[in-house]
Amino acid sequence: MAAKIEERTYEEALNWLRDHGFDLTEAPGTTARVFLKKYSCSAAIQKNGDDGVKIFAYPGCLISGEISKLVNKGYQQFLKTSKTEVPATADHLKSLQQFTEELKEGLGLPTLYNESLGTVSESYRYDRIENRDKPVADRPKRPWEKAGVAVAAKKGRA
Repeated sequence: MAAKIEERTYEEALNWLRDHGFDLTEAPGTTARVFLKKYSCSAAIQKNGDDGVKIFAYPGCLISGEISKLVNKGYQQFLKTSKTEVPATADHLKSLQQFTEELKEGLGLPTLYNESLGTVSESYRYDRIENRDKPVADRPKRPWEKAGVAVAAKKGRA
């Protein structure tokens, strides 16, 4: 039987995060939005509704001062920002998992089974399924679609 998760209010979550070593920085030009930093990782949370809390920017390692997105390409995981993409090391993944676990505990959010096994990527981009994530209209034509001729199925031996 699963343990009951203790939900926290926005102020309770901020206090818990401060008490557990997170660096909190108010987001410029907004109210009730905070950037968190610990273990060279970062995320942003904001007030949700009356006194709830939700994740605004999902956790990622800091690369050149920017929160990276974890991308899985099948053979390797990468940390991608708007300017660069670097291979994720074991140290990156360990710190990201630890940061995410502590953040969820601080916010009173549940941790799912697959997340507890290791770092979960935000995006999966395997080289075998290139362009599959694009809308059908934006995908390049396949050779059999270019020809415009339907390929008849071969009949087996009778």
